[in-house]
Amino acid sequence: MSADRENHDMTQTDIALLLAGATDEVEIGTAPVQAVMRGGRRRRARRWAVAAATAVVVLTGSAGATLAFAGRPGEHRTQVATQVRDVARPQVTELAHGTDHGKRWRVVVSVWQAPRDRTEAARQREAMQSYGIDGSALPGLTRLVGRTSFYASLYYGDAPLRPVIFNTVDKWEKFAGADLESGAVHLAEEDAEGRLVVGMVATSVGQVRCTWKSGAATVAVPRAAAGSPVDWFVCVAPDGTGYADAKAITSR
Repeated sequence: MSADRENHDMTQTDIALLLAGATDEVEIGTAPVQAVMRGGRRRRARRWAVAAATAVVVLTGSAGATLAFAGRPGEHRTQVATQVRDVARPQVTELAHGTDHGKRWRVVVSVWQAPRDRTEAARQREAMQSYGIDGSALPGLTRLVGRTSFYASLYYGDAPLRPVIFNTVDKWEKFAGADLESGAVHLAEEDAEGRLVVGMVATSVGQVRCTWKSGAATVAVPRAAAGSPVDWFVCVAPDGTGYADAKAITSR
């Protein structure tokens, strides 16, 4: 894959189109998915879930794919305005977008504030369903109360929102140094290998190297996401290969 990277500023319309959902600790069902989790130093087992809407999810390559990232040149931290409390409206950030075999795709992170009680949790859960989150990715009311939720999700072509990694937690896990967690999923349903890698790193990490089974590698620059204390990265593999490993290679 030849990755064409470009920068752009998101409009309010763009942001509106991105609203889809996010959740931090989730009840995992029987989604047909193959997940790959990689990390640096780990202080405890991650409680991430990796999901796919229909097919097995593991990064797979695609010829002719293009990749772009949100933000201005040289800009890393996302400028986020103070948000009025609304558990039914997530903070949404686009991490990357591109084309794959003629189909548009984009990866977004949505972060949902912690509901104070079951009434707010019910309102949030209904909003999550409206944004396209359902099935095994949708938390129960009791799990939502007092917890923040996040979703890193994929839009591919005309297909509905597909959560890639998601969780519902009391507190965000702290990342430091080379700490890294990532999930690998199919970009397109017909992919045989996991091509799309989405992950989280400490805000001090300047670059992440994604290594593919072919031996080739892609370098990604982590990005900030509204409402998230950690940074996020996205890598896409070429056709015919898949995810092997991801490592933080530089720091700021």
